[in-house]
Amino acid sequence: MKPLDYTSSDTTITELMIPAYANFGGKIHGGILLSLMDKVAYACATKHAGNYCVTVSVDEVEFLEPVDVGDLVSMMARVNYVGNSSLVIGIKVTAENVKKKLVKHTNTCYFTMVAKGDDDKPALVPPLLLKTPLAVKRFSEALLRKELKRYHKSKMRDAQDLNVDANAMERLKNERCVIELSN
Repeated sequence: MKPLDYTSSDTTITELMIPAYANFGGKIHGGILLSLMDKVAYACATKHAGNYCVTVSVDEVEFLEPVDVGDLVSMMARVNYVGNSSLVIGIKVTAENVKKKLVKHTNTCYFTMVAKGDDDKPALVPPLLLKTPLAVKRFSEALLRKELKRYHKSKMRDAQDLNVDANAMERLKNERCVIELSN
Protein backbone atom coordinates (compact mmCIF):
# COMPACT_ATOMS: atom_id res chain seq x y z
CA MET A 1 0.00 0.00 0.00
CA LYS A 2 1.51 3.33 -1.10
CA PRO A 3 1.96 6.02 1.59
CA LEU A 4 -0.13 9.13 1.14
CA ASP A 5 1.47 12.54 1.57
CA TYR A 6 0.91 14.26 4.90
CA THR A 7 -1.03 17.05 3.17
CA SER A 8 -2.96 14.93 0.66
CA SER A 9 -5.88 14.49 3.01
CA ASP A 10 -6.11 18.06 4.33
CA THR A 11 -9.73 19.17 4.41
CA THR A 12 -11.27 22.52 5.28
CA ILE A 13 -14.96 23.24 5.74
CA THR A 14 -16.23 26.79 6.25
CA GLU A 15 -19.76 27.54 7.38
CA LEU A 16 -21.71 30.67 8.26
CA MET A 17 -23.03 30.68 11.83
CA ILE A 18 -26.76 31.41 11.66
CA PRO A 19 -29.19 32.39 14.45
CA ALA A 20 -30.64 28.85 14.57
CA TYR A 21 -27.23 27.65 15.87
CA ALA A 22 -27.21 30.07 18.81
CA ASN A 23 -28.02 29.67 22.49
CA PHE A 24 -29.95 32.25 24.51
CA GLY A 25 -26.79 34.33 24.96
CA GLY A 26 -26.31 34.71 21.20
CA LYS A 27 -23.27 32.44 21.11
CA ILE A 28 -23.05 29.29 19.00
CA HIS A 29 -23.84 26.03 20.82
CA GLY A 30 -20.80 23.84 21.47
CA GLY A 31 -22.77 20.88 20.12
CA ILE A 32 -23.14 22.59 16.75
CA LEU A 33 -19.37 23.09 16.61
CA LEU A 34 -18.75 19.46 17.63
CA SER A 35 -21.07 18.28 14.87
CA LEU A 36 -19.20 20.36 12.30
CA MET A 37 -15.85 19.08 13.60
CA ASP A 38 -17.14 15.50 13.27
CA LYS A 39 -18.13 16.25 9.68
CA VAL A 40 -14.68 17.58 8.73
CA ALA A 41 -12.94 14.72 10.58
CA TYR A 42 -15.02 12.22 8.58
CA ALA A 43 -14.22 13.95 5.27
CA CYS A 44 -10.50 14.11 6.06
CA ALA A 45 -10.25 10.49 7.30
CA THR A 46 -12.30 9.12 4.40
CA LYS A 47 -10.14 10.92 1.82
CA HIS A 48 -7.02 9.35 3.30
CA ALA A 49 -8.42 5.89 4.01
CA GLY A 50 -10.41 5.50 0.80
CA ASN A 51 -13.10 3.85 2.95
CA TYR A 52 -16.03 4.78 5.13
CA CYS A 53 -14.77 5.95 8.56
CA VAL A 54 -16.44 6.14 11.95
CA THR A 55 -15.65 8.30 14.97
CA VAL A 56 -14.17 6.36 17.89
CA SER A 57 -13.20 9.19 20.24
CA VAL A 58 -12.84 12.94 20.53
CA ASP A 59 -9.96 14.23 22.63
CA GLU A 60 -8.91 17.54 24.06
CA VAL A 61 -11.97 19.55 23.08
CA GLU A 62 -11.59 22.91 24.74
CA PHE A 63 -13.66 25.93 23.78
CA LEU A 64 -11.08 28.73 23.85
CA GLU A 65 -13.23 31.58 22.51
CA PRO A 66 -16.97 32.01 21.92
CA VAL A 67 -18.33 31.94 18.38
CA ASP A 68 -20.92 34.56 17.42
CA VAL A 69 -23.86 34.51 15.05
CA GLY A 70 -22.60 35.86 11.70
CA ASP A 71 -19.07 34.48 12.09
CA LEU A 72 -17.57 32.37 9.33
CA VAL A 73 -16.25 29.26 11.06
CA SER A 74 -13.49 27.30 9.34
CA MET A 75 -12.53 23.79 10.45
CA MET A 76 -9.12 22.79 9.13
CA ALA A 77 -8.47 19.06 9.43
CA ARG A 78 -5.34 17.04 8.78
CA VAL A 79 -4.35 13.40 9.25
CA ASN A 80 -1.75 13.49 12.05
CA TYR A 81 -1.36 9.75 12.66
CA VAL A 82 -2.34 6.41 11.14
CA GLY A 83 -2.31 2.97 12.69
CA ASN A 84 -3.52 -0.17 10.95
CA SER A 85 -7.15 0.91 10.64
CA SER A 86 -7.21 4.02 12.82
CA LEU A 87 -6.45 7.63 12.00
CA VAL A 88 -6.03 10.63 14.28
CA ILE A 89 -7.35 13.80 12.72
CA GLY A 90 -6.14 17.10 14.14
CA ILE A 91 -8.66 19.92 13.78
CA LYS A 92 -8.12 23.64 14.19
CA VAL A 93 -11.23 25.82 14.31
CA THR A 94 -11.24 29.55 13.64
CA ALA A 95 -14.09 32.06 13.67
CA GLU A 96 -13.90 35.09 11.40
CA ASN A 97 -15.88 38.28 11.91
CA VAL A 98 -15.77 39.58 8.34
CA LYS A 99 -17.06 43.07 9.23
CA LYS A 100 -14.32 43.64 11.83
CA LYS A 101 -11.73 41.64 9.86
CA LEU A 102 -11.01 39.67 13.04
CA VAL A 103 -10.03 35.98 13.07
CA LYS A 104 -9.83 34.08 16.35
CA HIS A 105 -8.72 30.54 17.13
CA THR A 106 -11.64 28.91 18.96
CA ASN A 107 -10.79 25.19 19.19
CA THR A 108 -8.17 22.55 18.59
CA CYS A 109 -9.07 18.90 19.07
CA TYR A 110 -8.31 15.40 17.90
CA PHE A 111 -10.73 12.87 16.46
CA THR A 112 -9.80 9.21 16.32
CA MET A 113 -11.48 7.54 13.37
CA VAL A 114 -11.52 3.91 12.21
CA ALA A 115 -11.78 2.92 8.55
CA LYS A 116 -14.40 0.28 7.73
CA GLY A 117 -14.39 -1.99 4.73
CA ASP A 118 -17.42 -3.17 2.74
CA ASP A 119 -17.73 -6.05 5.22
CA ASP A 120 -18.06 -3.49 8.07
CA LYS A 121 -14.78 -4.72 9.58
CA PRO A 122 -11.76 -2.48 10.23
CA ALA A 123 -9.91 -1.79 6.98
CA LEU A 124 -6.18 -1.20 6.51
CA VAL A 125 -5.35 2.45 5.82
CA PRO A 126 -2.42 3.73 3.76
CA PRO A 127 0.70 4.74 5.69
CA LEU A 128 1.29 8.46 6.20
CA LEU A 129 4.25 10.00 4.37
CA LEU A 130 5.84 12.61 6.66
CA LYS A 131 7.72 15.26 4.67
CA THR A 132 8.24 18.03 7.22
CA PRO A 133 9.53 18.30 10.80
CA LEU A 134 6.04 19.52 11.80
CA ALA A 135 4.48 16.36 10.33
CA VAL A 136 6.91 14.22 12.33
CA LYS A 137 6.14 16.23 15.48
CA ARG A 138 2.36 15.82 15.04
CA PHE A 139 2.69 12.08 14.42
CA SER A 140 4.87 11.72 17.52
CA GLU A 141 2.49 13.80 19.65
CA ALA A 142 -0.44 11.63 18.52
CA LEU A 143 1.48 8.54 19.63
CA LEU A 144 2.14 10.15 23.01
CA ARG A 145 -1.56 11.07 23.44
CA LYS A 146 -2.44 7.45 22.57
CA GLU A 147 -0.02 6.12 25.22
CA LEU A 148 -1.29 8.57 27.85
CA LYS A 149 -4.89 7.64 27.08
CA ARG A 150 -4.08 3.94 27.49
CA TYR A 151 -2.31 4.66 30.80
CA HIS A 152 -5.21 6.79 32.05
CA LYS A 153 -7.76 4.10 31.15
CA SER A 154 -5.77 1.46 33.02
CA LYS A 155 -5.55 3.67 36.13
CA MET A 156 -9.29 4.40 36.03
CA ARG A 157 -10.02 0.68 35.59
CA ASP A 158 -7.81 -0.08 38.61
CA ALA A 159 -9.65 2.59 40.64
CA GLN A 160 -13.05 1.09 39.76
CA ASP A 161 -12.00 -2.20 41.34
CA LEU A 162 -11.24 -0.54 44.68
CA ASN A 163 -13.56 0.37 47.52
CA VAL A 164 -13.39 3.84 49.03
CA ASP A 165 -10.09 3.85 50.87
CA ALA A 166 -7.99 6.28 52.86
CA ASN A 167 -6.30 7.57 49.67
CA ALA A 168 -9.65 8.45 48.10
CA MET A 169 -10.79 10.17 51.29
CA GLU A 170 -7.50 12.10 51.50
CA ARG A 171 -7.81 13.26 47.86
CA LEU A 172 -11.27 14.67 48.58
CA LYS A 173 -10.36 16.36 51.86
CA ASN A 174 -10.02 19.89 50.41
CA GLU A 175 -12.60 19.55 47.64
CA ARG A 176 -16.05 21.08 47.54
CA CYS A 177 -18.03 18.00 48.54
CA VAL A 178 -19.81 16.62 51.58
CA ILE A 179 -19.35 12.91 52.21
CA GLU A 180 -22.19 11.09 53.93
CA LEU A 181 -21.56 7.37 53.46
CA SER A 182 -24.25 4.92 54.42
CA ASN A 183 -23.47 1.32 55.29
